[in-house]
Amino acid sequence: MTEKRLASEQRADAAERLERERERLAALLPGGTIDRPIEVASSSVIEGRAQDSIPCPHCGGQYRVVEHTRPIPSRRRVDVQCRHCSTPRTLWFRIVPDDVN
Repeated sequence: MTEKRLASEQRADAAERLERERERLAALLPGGTIDRPIEVASSSVIEGRAQDSIPCPHCGGQYRVVEHTRPIPSRRRVDVQCRHCSTPRTLWFRIVPDDVN
């Protein structure tokens, strides 16, 4: 194996490890898993929040909503895809109504 090819393979391996780490860290953020949902006051703000305020962990791009479902009461699953790099991701939300005075 030539040195150039070996260096190229090492760079590709490092890039793959970096992508896996970014995905692992994104899962630890609010919304990354069903156990760590993003809390919102109403379902009407979920898609806007998913599209505008949460950047793609891979490229920093904005998401587009692919599907918005309610698999269990008080939890919303939003499947999104990055508009720039096309990476899919699932975001989780929990509806927590504001307290009434």
